[in-house]
Amino acid sequence: EAVAALLGNAPMVTARGQSFPVSTQYRGQKSSTTTAAGFYDLAQRVTAVILKALAEETGDMLVFLPGQGEIRRTQSLLEQAALAKDTSILPLYGELSAAEQDRAIEPSRAGTRKIVLATNIAETSLTIEGVRIVIDSGLERRARFNPATGMNRLETLRISLASANQRRGRAGRTQSGVCYRLWSTSDEALMQTQTPAEILESDLAPLALELAVWGVHDPHQLRFADLPPAGSFAQARQLLHLLGALDTVGKITNHGRALAALPLHPRLGHLLLKSREFELESLGADLAALLSERDLLRSRLPTTDRDRDVCSRIEALHGAAIAHHDIDANIRQRVRRSSQQLGSLISTKQSASITDIHQTGKLLALAYPDRIAQRRGEDSQQATGRYLLSNGRGAVLTDSKALGRAEYLVVAQLDAGEREATIQLAAPISLDELLSVFADQVQTQDRIEWDARENAVIARREQRLGQLILKSQRLEQPDSTQVISALIAGLRTTGLHALPWNPAATALRTRIEFARQHDAHAATAWPAVDDTHLLNDLELWLAPWISNFTRLSQLNQLDMHEVMLSLLDWNQQQRLNEIAPSHLPVPSGSRIAVDYSSGVPTLSVRLQEVFGLHTTPRIGGGHVPVVMELLSPARRPVQITQDLASFWLRGYHDVKKDLKGRYPKHYWPDDPLQAEATARAKPRGT
Repeated sequence: EAVAALLGNAPMVTARGQSFPVSTQYRGQKSSTTTAAGFYDLAQRVTAVILKALAEETGDMLVFLPGQGEIRRTQSLLEQAALAKDTSILPLYGELSAAEQDRAIEPSRAGTRKIVLATNIAETSLTIEGVRIVIDSGLERRARFNPATGMNRLETLRISLASANQRRGRAGRTQSGVCYRLWSTSDEALMQTQTPAEILESDLAPLALELAVWGVHDPHQLRFADLPPAGSFAQARQLLHLLGALDTVGKITNHGRALAALPLHPRLGHLLLKSREFELESLGADLAALLSERDLLRSRLPTTDRDRDVCSRIEALHGAAIAHHDIDANIRQRVRRSSQQLGSLISTKQSASITDIHQTGKLLALAYPDRIAQRRGEDSQQATGRYLLSNGRGAVLTDSKALGRAEYLVVAQLDAGEREATIQLAAPISLDELLSVFADQVQTQDRIEWDARENAVIARREQRLGQLILKSQRLEQPDSTQVISALIAGLRTTGLHALPWNPAATALRTRIEFARQHDAHAATAWPAVDDTHLLNDLELWLAPWISNFTRLSQLNQLDMHEVMLSLLDWNQQQRLNEIAPSHLPVPSGSRIAVDYSSGVPTLSVRLQEVFGLHTTPRIGGGHVPVVMELLSPARRPVQITQDLASFWLRGYHDVKKDLKGRYPKHYWPDDPLQAEATARAKPRGT
């Protein structure tokens, strides 16, 4: 219908084939997940249905499972179930040899039954004679391209209703059959009608290259049944530019036209053409052919211990045996023929030599410049490696061979995970080779920035390839302006508490803030010294004082009182002493510090030192009375007031009785307004 609509509602001709009725039974549990526990659970459920179907029905059985792991687990469970001797269990998936696939497809011998455990390779591509029972897990494993990472991710997904019906139809090819579905009818109502079009989930680099040859920059210029996703198409064009197939304005280059003429993905075509420049045509043809085919190595080891080295495939292609691996002879023969054909497109030289195998990584780097991988932060003797890709993504390699200890890799195949990609196929490359191959792309940058772990500014000259730092050395004379900016950035992250605030500096800040609030004649002239403003304006007030500093610890050399005082000019300093004096004189002759920290100026003074002081002192231009915190001889508060005159009149005599009892040797006059103030126990001469 979609194609007919694209062609202006063209008429459709339907040709129906003969089919036999197939009954459907639902096994109403939800499909399993992709975890290891999920594989086990799915395999157990499928095995139970297989055993039931064997007992209830006759004929051969086709079981649809999402992938190789589930197939192997189900096969193991069936073998433990001790099936009848005339029943064989045959796996069927893409990585099997042609002979193994043929055994699954060919008809059963008379008097025998077979159970074929298959991926969706058996959904449309193959016909298996004799099948009248289908068991459908309802799952498939599908590669989905993520334009944000430039990688495919293999995901286990629920199949569409169209796929489910296609699978069920396999049971009715030659006679009536039965289909067991491992989901419920309510689950079925939620299934997609059709499998999403491939163009919506694929790497679009080949399409973008073909359109560029036609002069099409925007897919909207053409009529598609399904338009290519904008993100995937943009990523494809970015890759083509990186490969030199598109120029800076997005037009096709001569190199791009040459790539389009090759029967290869643009990455591999680029590798093949560039191999001539290094006189590595045979190696280039081998690599392009190998990476265009299924893997010719089949491991006899667990998945995590497989050989991930591309060089091993080159060796196997030329006849070498690879430990713990079988070589698929049919695939090897196809690769050899393909290599000869590709080699003839770029060179008349044909060679079966593998003497250049050590340069495999160099050629692969041309095809996968966004997948150069640098080992990060681990013991190089460990076989499992964590890597950073040049596109900024993390990747992990599990490998029992030396590949997992390589400092640099070029990744040809990987599966994008949630956090890190899994490296499936790669080759080592040396730093010198990277600097040679990407001489025009390696950028030299001076990096001057704050290092939170060191609490210091780091200044280094780096050679970078994408997100990778290939070389790094200390800058002897970094730009002082950048150093100050980096140190300030670190201080912003750490906070103002990292500065050496002494009591004098803290007191000065509170005085300035008081002046801002209470000096009616110059309210806008005072600098803001609260934490928020000081952090925002570090470049203005702190930068001149830290020109020679690179570490947080060096800030302890600062006199913060002097730094804060420098925010005020001479007139402001004089005005500050008038509006918000640091000390006030009292009748005893002492000068007592005023505390502005609470926002209300407070004078903490011993009661005996203010005898004779009739009224509360005022500051802020005479508008703000000071809070008098009157202390005992032991400097404990006995009264807090902003109305000293009222205290002498109403509160003093009660306080005097208490203090006279506790401090009998001290001077406690009956009339404090006429008494002599003293900083001693008693005035001199009494």
